[in-house]
Amino acid sequence: MSKEYFEKIVDLVTAAFGLVAALAWNEAIQQLIQTFYPSEDDLAGKFIYAVFITLIAVFITTRLARIHDKLKR
Repeated sequence: MSKEYFEKIVDLVTAAFGLVAALAWNEAIQQLIQTFYPSEDDLAGKFIYAVFITLIAVFITTRLARIHDKLKR
């Protein structure tokens, strides 16, 4: 097995585990928001959830990009 092939397999497995973890957190965060913001109109809760997840994603992506840049140097 070539090194390139092995690295791709590791990347795919890592992404798969990341997806599983994201799905678990997805449900947990949705339940948390429903606990604090129960309403007949679920639209507000969905927007709160979307904004919350977006902020987390931007923060983590920015931090990872900085770490990646430091490791490249």
